[in-house]
Amino acid sequence: MSERSNVVTMKGNPLTLVGPEIKLGVAAPDFTVLDNGLQPVSLSSFRGKVVVLSAVPSLDTPVCDAQTRRFNQEASALGENVVILTISMDLPFAQKRWCGAAGVDRVQTLSDHRDASFGQAFGLLIKELRLLARAVYVVDAEGKVAYGQIVGEVTQEPDYDAALDAVKALA
Repeated sequence: MSERSNVVTMKGNPLTLVGPEIKLGVAAPDFTVLDNGLQPVSLSSFRGKVVVLSAVPSLDTPVCDAQTRRFNQEASALGENVVILTISMDLPFAQKRWCGAAGVDRVQTLSDHRDASFGQAFGLLIKELRLLARAVYVVDAEGKVAYGQIVGEVTQEPDYDAALDAVKALA
């Protein structure tokens, strides 16, 4: 598996990402993660819909909390053809607890803890921490990557407006 450096930092400290760089316009790599009921979910199961992939290190941190709440808030205005997935290394039980406490009901939280399938497929697995880098990808209804942002400093929020503009252009 390839490794990339000088892509992200955490509090200024450089980290290593495991996996390929994802280019716009290419077919999004498939992956399998677990839902809150421990059932496998693959990206391919959402074919025909616009999919927002919101990668966060852990829902139990302030920036990840804010990112997931923001996408949950925006979800109702995006229509039925858009699915928002927040993916982290948190255990499914922790994700379910967090969603209940936060009132998040329009974003589906998914866990990559078992195999790091998503993290490795999208080149977002942080080697030193076994967490995901903060990123947002938008995959069109045909399964191609239409937008992508890996946030350079993991402790900062993504560019919500750019991601949402990409979704609205496809929906």
